Amino acid sequence: MKKPDIDTRVFALYDDYCHGRMERREFLKRAAAITLIGGGTALAMAEALLPRYAEAQMISFTDNRIKARYVDYDSPGGTSGKMRGYLVQPTGSGPFPAVLVVHENRGLNPHIEDVARRAATNGFLALAPDGLSPVGGYPGNDDEGRTMQSALNPEKLFSDLLNSAKVVKSHPLSNGKLGATGFCYGGWVINQLAVVLGGALNAGVPFYGRAPKTEDVAKIKAPLQIQYAENDERVNATQPGYETALKAAGVRYEMHTYPGTQHGFHNNSTPRYDEAAAKLAWDRTMAFFKKHLS
Repeated sequence: MKKPDIDTRVFALYDDYCHGRMERREFLKRAAAITLIGGGTALAMAEALLPRYAEAQMISFTDNRIKARYVDYDSPGGTSGKMRGYLVQPTGSGPFPAVLVVHENRGLNPHIEDVARRAATNGFLALAPDGLSPVGGYPGNDDEGRTMQSALNPEKLFSDLLNSAKVVKSHPLSNGKLGATGFCYGGWVINQLAVVLGGALNAGVPFYGRAPKTEDVAKIKAPLQIQYAENDERVNATQPGYETALKAAGVRYEMHTYPGTQHGFHNNSTPRYDEAAAKLAWDRTMAFFKKHLS
């Protein structure tokens, strides 16, 4: 089932489900109660929105252009003091520009690992941290992952991701330049890393992430490329104030909104995926990093 076939009411329910405002059973129950005109069932639409990671893989972990492995590292101030991430390097001796890839609100699932591999095929040393690793790691399904992540102390989780950024920036294979991209919750993390890291972040590309506090925007020194979905009321409500603050602070930025897209349009494991918009956004992301991290 493709995105145009899905009722907007089902998309709205799915957004609530994805962001932990209802359980899967409630999501499917409410979808089943929607009456459609012209046949079909909203329950089938809802079930079609659930991710299919194996079918969505773009870059194999055995791709000969990259080398991928899991790495452990210290994380002072985090959930447990230790972290684990998925490190992917291009073949060759480097050094390479470093890119942090931050997951959504459910831990390091197969889609985000695939995004890290995509970055590596473009010449970047990519680290995708698993914020759930201190409590056992991504459990293999998003429902449990979402529950686990919501139970974490948010400040400690952010510390783990901040430490991950520092680890990949200082990695022996890194050229010392750091970029960061993330999606949904990860998009907010990128905005917040821009605040906290200041000039230590060289470029940031948040995808549909909430803006940082207005009073903190002046601390941002990195150029930003900020990606929005058109149909994303909750996140887009923070956009006008963010842009005003970025202008006032003299931050270099681009903002792109992709017509007709839903929150999560870059994630090709569900029908929210918009192939044309996702390709354009990713091409822009890679070009932006190559410009600022070379």
